Amino acid sequence: MKRCTIRLDDSGGFTLVELVITLVLIGILSSLGIGLFANRSGFSPLLANQQLASAVRLAQQGALAGNPADDVAVAQVGDEFEFTVGGGTSAERVFSLPRESASLSTTPTITFQPDGTPASGANTELTFSGSGTSYTTCISSLGAVYQGGCQP
Repeated sequence: MKRCTIRLDDSGGFTLVELVITLVLIGILSSLGIGLFANRSGFSPLLANQQLASAVRLAQQGALAGNPADDVAVAQVGDEFEFTVGGGTSAERVFSLPRESASLSTTPTITFQPDGTPASGANTELTFSGSGTSYTTCISSLGAVYQGGCQP
């Protein structure tokens, strides 16, 4: 009869040095990450730009669906950016976002036709800027909404 012997080997774990180095690296990475999010004002123009694109698409979808919420108004109200889709209608929706020292180049109202194109028939370019950064959104005469300046 054969005997089975099991030998325990102690080389299957981590050493104390490896654990300490891992903890130090996690601490350094987390301190860098907190620094990125501690000052939100750098993100404010980007967030406002993204909210603008969302509000414009909502108004455009309203126009395509034939409901009265076919326009979007952008305003700087106190310490907030305010995006109003379908203002003065039963389908009015208002979105607001803290400005946090960001500003907007112009405060337009954009109305869409039933085919989804802007009623003005022209390109509209909006720029949010603040904390040394700026983000531009173009609403083209064909109804496309994209980041960056309008093409001639």
